[in-house]
Amino acid sequence: MIGNPPVEDLPGYRRRFRIVPQPHSISALLEDDLHCMRVTLHHDGAAIIAVEGETLRAPWTTCPGAHRVLEDSFLGASLDHAAAKAVKRHNCTHLYDLAVLAAAHARDAEPTVYDVCASDPVAGFSRQQLRRNGLIVLAWETQDDILLPPATAAGHHLLALRDWIATLGDAEREHARILQWASLVAHGRWMPEADQSDPNRMAGSCHTFQPGQIEQTEWIARRIDFSRGGREPLDSLAGAATVNPAWL
Repeated sequence: MIGNPPVEDLPGYRRRFRIVPQPHSISALLEDDLHCMRVTLHHDGAAIIAVEGETLRAPWTTCPGAHRVLEDSFLGASLDHAAAKAVKRHNCTHLYDLAVLAAAHARDAEPTVYDVCASDPVAGFSRQQLRRNGLIVLAWETQDDILLPPATAAGHHLLALRDWIATLGDAEREHARILQWASLVAHGRWMPEADQSDPNRMAGSCHTFQPGQIEQTEWIARRIDFSRGGREPLDSLAGAATVNPAWL
């Protein structure tokens, strides 16, 4: 049972997505403690005709090189089947997720904002929550990354939700994927920096850790703990056109 205090009042990981549709284009933005990124897809109503990626804050020097891979992966893809064309492990996983979200919402009439809160674990216990446009759409509790009742996937590890997620409807599937991956990324808050900054621990997992990049990449992470207050994710991109460098 989800109890007090509210998870958003607890120390922990924060992630926000903002998805903004416009005629013939859509932008999806993300910010969390280590990342601030934006993807814009231009489309003709059926297929993607141009791809723009922007990395404003990332933990590795080679992350911006994923923009080219992003374009190669999504250019020409159908809006309805964009993820089927792309290979996630060769992309920046965060840019990839933004592109998939953007494609799924390209025909929306209104913006969508997703907010994730994942509390720091206490004796292995953590709470995860997803809000869509301010309303709670999914909430989990986990013990050592195992979902607890009353979650419908209770007993499953966060890393083993693919088959369950595949049984869900479109909206519920999107919600579960967002909360699952954010809950896993949240582990970076308590992982020793010596482990996080060793690229060899993650060989092959994304663009930065592929041959040709992994040998030259360097850890340049600048972490922001949004749970301490002061500002919220994507405040620096509130106007989408101007970025305050002091916030990146």
